[in-house]
Amino acid sequence: MNKIGILSKLNILKADLMEIEKFIFCLEAIPDVDRTETTEVMKILEDIALKQSITSIYKACDTIEGFEESLSNLLYCDDNFKDYEIIYLVMPGEPNNILVNDYYYSIEEIAELFEDKMNGKVIHFANKKILDLTDEESQYFLDVTGARAISGYGSNLSEISSTSTIDRVFFDMYQENNDFKEVVELMFQKHYNLCKLLDFRLYY
Repeated sequence: MNKIGILSKLNILKADLMEIEKFIFCLEAIPDVDRTETTEVMKILEDIALKQSITSIYKACDTIEGFEESLSNLLYCDDNFKDYEIIYLVMPGEPNNILVNDYYYSIEEIAELFEDKMNGKVIHFANKKILDLTDEESQYFLDVTGARAISGYGSNLSEISSTSTIDRVFFDMYQENNDFKEVVELMFQKHYNLCKLLDFRLYY
C-alpha cells in the first residue's frame, strides 16, 4: 500500500478537442435536485472543458438512491464509461464519511456501492470532507472497488475550494501522465503551498 500525502438531469460538459484520453464523471451532493440553478461545481467543470480541454459528465444527487442510480446509469448506459478514468465526488461529510440527505455513509459503505465497478478508475474527493485513511482502510477500498487509486485532502478549509484550485491542476496533470508519483511531485513543485495547506493525499 502506498500513500502520497505531503510529497434526474445528466450534463455532459464536452471539450472542443476530439481525441481525449481521460474523462471526469462528477457526482455532487446537493440539497434538492429539483432546483434548476447551475451549481458552482458545474460552472467550474464547464470552464475546465473550455480552457483545459477535459470532458466531463456531471450529475447531482440528493439521496443515496440517486447516487446509486447515477452510477448505474454511467456503468450500464454510457458506452464511453471506459473513458471516464476519474470519478469525482463533491460531497460534504465528516472524515471518511459522506453526507447525503442528512445521513452519513462511511468509506466502507461507499466501497460496497462501488463493488467491482471501478476497475482502473481514480476516485477523487473534493475538500468538502476530509480523507484520512489507514493502510487497512485504503487497501479495503481499493480491493473491493477495483479502483486504481483514491485521493482527496486531509484538510477541509471552507475558505478554499479544491474544485476551483488544486483539483483542476490534478486533473490536468493526470491527463498528461499516468505515473501518480510524478504527478504529485509536479503538483507540489508548482503549487506547494496550496497542496500542503489542503493536505493533498493519494492512496494506491
